[in-house]
Amino acid sequence: MTYSYLQIIFLFACAFFAGLVDTIAGGGGIITIPALLAVGIPPHLALGTNKLQSSFGSLTATIRFARQGLVRTESLLAGILITFVSACLGTICIQHMSSDILKLIMPLMLAGVFLFLIFAPRFGLEDQKPRLGALGFYALFGTLIGFYDGFFGPGTGTFWALSLAFFLGMNLKTATANTKVLNNTSNVASLLFFLLGHQVLFGLGLLMAVGQVLGAMVGARLVIRHGAHFVKIIFLFVVGGTLCKVVWSTFFAAR
Repeated sequence: MTYSYLQIIFLFACAFFAGLVDTIAGGGGIITIPALLAVGIPPHLALGTNKLQSSFGSLTATIRFARQGLVRTESLLAGILITFVSACLGTICIQHMSSDILKLIMPLMLAGVFLFLIFAPRFGLEDQKPRLGALGFYALFGTLIGFYDGFFGPGTGTFWALSLAFFLGMNLKTATANTKVLNNTSNVASLLFFLLGHQVLFGLGLLMAVGQVLGAMVGARLVIRHGAHFVKIIFLFVVGGTLCKVVWSTFFAAR
């Protein structure tokens, strides 16, 4: 399958913007998966190729945040292991079934997140008292979000960051940094099984990976420089935009 220069430039630009947005607030898959589908790539190949390019972006952001000392290591290993296994299971499932059910559930989850951010103006601006122990948190959310990322994916970073902030009491800057570690874990786990299923376009994926890395570097710098308040503002825009996109795609685009 060949692609025009315009299609290649389009995919590179989408990957850059996705890497930028995903590093700050999650939701990069909402940009790249429709872009891959738009140039005629079949759904499962689009999901696999997306995991290849997004893995580079999440790894780049993880390294930048870790160097700044923003990654909390307590119990994170348990979260990594649980997320990895759950993402593997999710990826195995998506290669054998439709993702239509999750497409219907996702707008409801995003609407809840958006309303919560609107009506909790101080949420995520400062560290708070944890509502769950770290091991219990990672056992529950590593399973749920890890499986979701392997099965479908878009919005995973958003769900991780909000969960870390709400249940472990992190401010959104720290939650975003820790999100990239967990997001990278599920990306790599999912990519592994897409590779085994021969569902990855290497040339296109690596080209988009360059855009992802550049976008992730810019996004990480913005988070480190501007902090939790900036992250929350971007979160509102990303969640609101993602919600509109998912609702339109699910309920109106096919009509």
